[in-house]
Amino acid sequence: MPLLAGFATSLSLIVAIGAQNAFVLRQGLRREHVLPVVLTCALSDALLISGGIAGLGALLTRSQLALDAAQYGGAAFLYLYAAFALKRAFNPGSISPADHGPTALRSVVLTCLAFTYLNPHVYLDTVVLLGSLANQRGTDGRWFYGLGAVAASFTWFFSLGFFSRTLTPVFTRPRAWQYLDTAIALLMATLATWLLLP
Repeated sequence: MPLLAGFATSLSLIVAIGAQNAFVLRQGLRREHVLPVVLTCALSDALLISGGIAGLGALLTRSQLALDAAQYGGAAFLYLYAAFALKRAFNPGSISPADHGPTALRSVVLTCLAFTYLNPHVYLDTVVLLGSLANQRGTDGRWFYGLGAVAASFTWFFSLGFFSRTLTPVFTRPRAWQYLDTAIALLMATLATWLLLP
């Protein structure tokens, strides 16, 4: 059934630990602008998957300039975010969300959009891969496949954003935030380096 196949394939692609998921997790733990963040991620996936089904994937694979821009821009952004996470990790007094006021919604959403659209792999996964798999299902089946893929995205991001708060008791200690931000810094730097590898 195309709907279930799309759901399973999409879920298997997005549950891997990555920069976007780490950001959503952190926002969920902070209980800060969670709904706008998960909606931004899920709606972006819906847009990209729909574009892939409509034929955008074929155009994207022909544009080396667009792929290069996403590659180098994404790497620079990830290195910068890694530096900020490392700074937080080495300054434990600034780690607990209770110690500071909330970050502005605009800043959080822009950061979320950067994690989404500056990652070249998001285009390969959603536009190219899911788009091509969907188009193998025929005229009607491709949109059911896409609907399943979009449903998986909404399910994952809403679960990650809102159920991560069950870990809040663990993160009442600054030391736990220090470990999390150190892990995020290492993850971001690793992903950035991986993007730059030939």
